[in-house]
Amino acid sequence: MSADELQELQEHAEHAHADPSLVPVSLTMAVLAVFVAVVSLLGHRAHTEEVVLQAKASDQWSYYQAKNIRQHEDELFAASNNGATDAARQKYLQEADRYGHEKEEIQNEAHALEREVGKERRRADRHDLAEVFLEIGLVITSITLLSGRRIFWHMGIVFSVIGVVLAVTAGVMH
Repeated sequence: MSADELQELQEHAEHAHADPSLVPVSLTMAVLAVFVAVVSLLGHRAHTEEVVLQAKASDQWSYYQAKNIRQHEDELFAASNNGATDAARQKYLQEADRYGHEKEEIQNEAHALEREVGKERRRADRHDLAEVFLEIGLVITSITLLSGRRIFWHMGIVFSVIGVVLAVTAGVMH
């Protein structure tokens, strides 16, 4: 939340001080401001985790590619007829087979990391959407202070509840 937004909240609170019937509205706005800050932080952390997981998945695919290259080299050495003994040829084939098995494990781990990236992306998107609804709720609630009409307070609460529900569901996503 920016300094301008905090200044605006303070002005609204001063306005509510002059009209005691607006105290609940000001209190609602203060609570919503805290919710916006928390959900925003959670969204930023989820996006950071998404980037970290994506980097790990990319590293895993690079590792897979390295094993793939080694496997093909060993298969080429074993297939080439350059006077290598049967023992040397067998060694290259065993190494190629080992790299083939390792590749499968590495590939499975890379796919698992990619699934985690997708989950984290969905969680971050849900936090972002929750933040949008909470901010809309905060803005609509603040219209109550300007207009004096309680309908805006109620509408702001509805948007805010949607935002809180989205934030909670983002937190329990797996």
